[in-house]
Amino acid sequence: MRVLCAFIAIALATSASAEGFDRPIPQAQSATAEFWYAVACVGLIAAMVLVQRLVARR
Repeated sequence: MRVLCAFIAIALATSASAEGFDRPIPQAQSATAEFWYAVACVGLIAAMVLVQRLVARR
């Protein structure tokens, strides 16, 4: 049984069954994406300030 499982694992892991890797092409960043990134940055900074104030009270 171990030999059969090992054979199946080797057979499935061969490069013959693998596809070629196509590198992703970077896309230009849209204005909408830049806006939401800015909102996320402001939210992260606000959360960090709130945590700092909470910790400073102790």
